[in-house]
Amino acid sequence: METIKNWLATAATLNFAFAASAGQNTPRLDDLFDALRFAPSESAADAIEMEIWSLWTSAGNRDIDRLMEAGMAAMLAERYRLALDAFDKVIARAPNFAEGWNKRATLHFLTGDYDRSVADVEHTLTLEPRHFGALSGLALIALEFGEEERALDAFDAALEIHPWLAGRDTHIRELREKLRGTGI
Repeated sequence: METIKNWLATAATLNFAFAASAGQNTPRLDDLFDALRFAPSESAADAIEMEIWSLWTSAGNRDIDRLMEAGMAAMLAERYRLALDAFDKVIARAPNFAEGWNKRATLHFLTGDYDRSVADVEHTLTLEPRHFGALSGLALIALEFGEEERALDAFDAALEIHPWLAGRDTHIRELREKLRGTGI
């Protein structure tokens, strides 16, 4: 599980190019999600995923985007109190910005505060039901508690949105085979 936490921390803090106007309400996301669902290859899906993350990660507000960048940098540096302060400010100033909630959920996961992580994931999914990252996070939390069926349900929901999701050929497949005796 430590490897998953390290991967999650790194993935959550990648320095995506911030779009000028973005967030989960960007109309362009609809086309990107359609393209992602029908991507012909993993490399095509990876490029689409990066575009989605770029839009998700930017609030389109310079002050909020700076706070997001500061929070992600602090999280990567394992300066969790500083990261929490930044993400709390993002949420206070932009409560309808899903990625602020998702980044704080990731931070709570990394610090072992799973109840708060779940609450923030649920808020993220209320604002952006297609958030495959939040769904994957929910699955990882379920695994922490040994709730394998719940984890698989969350992974399956993420795979419906993102069929090329990282881990589909490794831990998700292994979990499915363990629980149901079938592959993806």
